[in-house]
Amino acid sequence: MNRLSAIAVTAPELIVAATLGVETRGEGFVEITRDVEDFVAAAGAGDGILLLFMRHTSASLVIQENADPDVRTDLRTALNRLAPADAGWVHQTEGADDMPAHVQTMLTGVSLHIPVVGGAVELGRWQGVYVAEHRARPHRREVVLQFLGGRRR
Repeated sequence: MNRLSAIAVTAPELIVAATLGVETRGEGFVEITRDVEDFVAAAGAGDGILLLFMRHTSASLVIQENADPDVRTDLRTALNRLAPADAGWVHQTEGADDMPAHVQTMLTGVSLHIPVVGGAVELGRWQGVYVAEHRARPHRREVVLQFLGGRRR
C-alpha cells in the first residue's frame, strides 16, 4: 500500500517577487488569499513554491479556515489569553498592546510556504491566507511574496 503520490520534478525557471501592502483595521485578520492567487497568476507560475514573509514583528501570517468567521474570533480570544495586554510586560515603549503583539507574532509566525501546482496555490478546501494584526490600532503591513519554480505551460 503506497501512500505517496507520483513524484513531480520541476526545474526552476523563475524567481519572481513582489511586495503586497495590506491595510489592517486593528486587531484581527485580513484575508489575502485572492491577492496571493493574483500574484501567482501574474508571475506566470507553473509548478513550484510560493514563499510569503511578513516584514513586521507585531503582525503575522497564518493559514486558517475561511468558511466560518467565528473561527477567527475564537483565534483572537485564544491569542489574547496566551499573551494578554495586562500581563505586566516590561516593554511598553509603543503602548500596552505592543509586547503582547510581539509574543503573538512569535507564536503564529512571520513566514509561510505554499505549494503551487499547475499555476494554482494548493490550499485545502476551507483554507485561506491571512495577515494577523496583533496591534489594537490600524497599520499598513508589508508582505513579501516570492515564487520559485517553473513557468506556466
